[in-house]
Amino acid sequence: MAGFETYQEYQRIHDYDEDSPPGEEDLLIHVPEGRGDPWHHIKNLDNFFTRIYHFHQKNGFACMVLSEFFELVQFLFVVTFTTFLFNCVEYDVLFANRAVNHTGQSLGPLDRSKVTLPDAILPSEQCTERIQGNSWIIFLLIMAAIFWVYRLVKVICNVLSYWEIRQFYIKALKIQMDELCNFTWQEVQNRLILLQREHPMCVQKRELSELDIYHRILRFKNYTVAMINKSLLPVRLRVPFIGDVIFLTQGLKYNFELILFWGPLSLFQNKWSLHPKYKRAANRHDLAKQLSRVILLTGLVNLLLCPFVLVWQVLYAFFSYAEVIKREPGSLGAHRWSLFGRLYLRHFNELDHELQGRLGRGYKPAAKYMNAFVSPLLAVLAKNVAFFSGSVLAVLIALTVYDEDVLTVQHILTAITVLGVVITVTRSFIPDEHMVWCPEQLLQCVLAHIHYMPDHWQGSANKSETRDEMAQLFQYKAVFILEELLSPIITPFILIFPLRSKSLEIIDFFRNFTVDVAGVGDICSFAQMDIRRHGNPQWMSEGQTEASVYQQAENGKTELSLMHFTIKNPQWQPPQDSSIFISHLKEKVHQDAQTGPSTQLLLSEAPLCSSLLSNESGTGPDNLLASVLAHPVLTASGLPGRNRRFISPSSAASAAASVLASLSSSQQPHASRSRSHTLLPSRQQHDGHMYSSEHTVADSMSASDPRMLSQSRSALASEFASAEMSLHAIYMHEVHQQKTHHASGQFQAPVPMRDMSASAPQTVTLVPHTSGRLGGWAEEEEEEQGDEEEINSNPELQHTSRGSS
Repeated sequence: MAGFETYQEYQRIHDYDEDSPPGEEDLLIHVPEGRGDPWHHIKNLDNFFTRIYHFHQKNGFACMVLSEFFELVQFLFVVTFTTFLFNCVEYDVLFANRAVNHTGQSLGPLDRSKVTLPDAILPSEQCTERIQGNSWIIFLLIMAAIFWVYRLVKVICNVLSYWEIRQFYIKALKIQMDELCNFTWQEVQNRLILLQREHPMCVQKRELSELDIYHRILRFKNYTVAMINKSLLPVRLRVPFIGDVIFLTQGLKYNFELILFWGPLSLFQNKWSLHPKYKRAANRHDLAKQLSRVILLTGLVNLLLCPFVLVWQVLYAFFSYAEVIKREPGSLGAHRWSLFGRLYLRHFNELDHELQGRLGRGYKPAAKYMNAFVSPLLAVLAKNVAFFSGSVLAVLIALTVYDEDVLTVQHILTAITVLGVVITVTRSFIPDEHMVWCPEQLLQCVLAHIHYMPDHWQGSANKSETRDEMAQLFQYKAVFILEELLSPIITPFILIFPLRSKSLEIIDFFRNFTVDVAGVGDICSFAQMDIRRHGNPQWMSEGQTEASVYQQAENGKTELSLMHFTIKNPQWQPPQDSSIFISHLKEKVHQDAQTGPSTQLLLSEAPLCSSLLSNESGTGPDNLLASVLAHPVLTASGLPGRNRRFISPSSAASAAASVLASLSSSQQPHASRSRSHTLLPSRQQHDGHMYSSEHTVADSMSASDPRMLSQSRSALASEFASAEMSLHAIYMHEVHQQKTHHASGQFQAPVPMRDMSASAPQTVTLVPHTSGRLGGWAEEEEEEQGDEEEINSNPELQHTSRGSS
């Protein structure tokens, strides 16, 4: 019986309202008569929309062609320069191990003239003979030439494709190339939707929605995010004497995609349709054996090509990072979001620039959190090593200043360089004695931007285990380089052993979680963000989901992805089940806002928090988020131990709900929109108002940052959307923790906070009636790929937290 129940989990989820044809062979891009444009009879709309997106993100035709050209030149340079270094340089002469006879007379060892670079370079005839005499060099050069010719053909095809997209932008979307940088992706997407209404690009659907375009661009990416979420891909390895290690590199990810999505033996018969045989459960074991053989073959090919790929990786890493390491040795100690972290933290239906902007905002608080953990033993060792190295370096520099002939001493420059690197590296292990860190608050700042965090991190931010798990998402650049260098060696074994053992699970995953959507094709069912099919009761979808544990998305990804997509695309009409969840969320926020702290108390601290956090250049939404994160209610709710007795975890949710209420009530409707896009539910239409708030967010932002008035509407809307989503992430995690504590018997009643400002005058904010919508700021400015304003910690709160822990 248990076996039968287990088998039922492998049955494919029923496709509700599935009325689409099996393929897209008849998809056309129609262009009116008289234009003569070549954009008709295009069957692959996935590729078309993806090229449109990349064309916008890479800044147009000229930049893309130039990048392709320099990639070819770069490969040619690495191959030719490496061949030259190995075969055409006389290193005995270069290192002065052998004298150079410029006059033809016999010279003594003390009569050698100065060696020049031409003296160390062999004549072209001798260099050619060396190359021709080495069969391995000939073989490698032939392989490199074949690959370069293949890349050249591909670049030519890409350039022709870029030109077609350029014409499409100019003639169909009415966007000139010199104006492309002034358009956000949101605006380009809106023009695509309008173009579909006038001249249908997809004949199976009269109108395209924002979600349809996202599904086209992110079809395979959503599958990958779902497999990472369900721990299906073998990226977690157990290494002896080290423990669990996350290993996911560009090479391994490329092989995953080759096997599953677009390779000649992949599961998809084209870019938009899963092969029909993988949709039937009858022959799942045979299909698993077939997939196992494909994986084995791919692993053996990787093993065969391992030496060549390894040589290329080493050469490319050397030419890319050698100069940077020499100039800035500390760059190896810098952090970057790992490839696994980007997939783990990615929402369903989140484009690259949206993810990059979100992780860019979280970079500085994440770096501060990681730097807060310093080993006292390493600090003592680093101080002494830095002292000894600095002493020797100071003497060498002093001798060089006194007499420059010291530089002619053998290896003196090498010693100076090595000592400088040692000093730079050791300083990174010495903590700043003037800084006091609060790990809990820093981790809360990180959560506000990355939106995902394991439950066991809550209250454990000061533990080394939490820091080590965070390092899997936010790794050192040196670790990234090392992993990429080891990738050609480790990837074949991951494919041959761990991945092959998951063949049956992969087959079941694609059958169970693939649905056919009209006008779009086969997509991952998780990408529909359907609460009923994939919701998690612990994430505010209790009573609204029918999903089993096998069908639920982990870490609230379905709920958070739905929130993110709705906020980023305020004109998108969610399906009925999603609308019910949104309405329930709004009602929950409404209830918590009534017992939360005064909005005036929170917003009045924005200028003070900006000063304390050294965020003078921060924008209004960033200052708003900083004030919420620095407020004692939020920080106290994250403290471990006895502080939990005084302030319940729900108080943090109440504080976030209060700000969300004011944030929503301050949004004025735009004439161009057909309906209001406010987060929280208005009362009955005859009431004519929503929450009572002491200050609207707009008034507070104007007071704290007058420059906000001069910013463009689209930029401000994008910033408010990011801040709103950050507040939602905090709120959702706090409510989830509240449910978890309640289930474990640790729940306490929330502490009302309204009495903190009972004397404050109450004002009424008028907003029109909303129609079941989460928040309402369209993303009209592209998320910047860089570090955003820094969110530091309040020193007093940090000191209190440090002392209590």
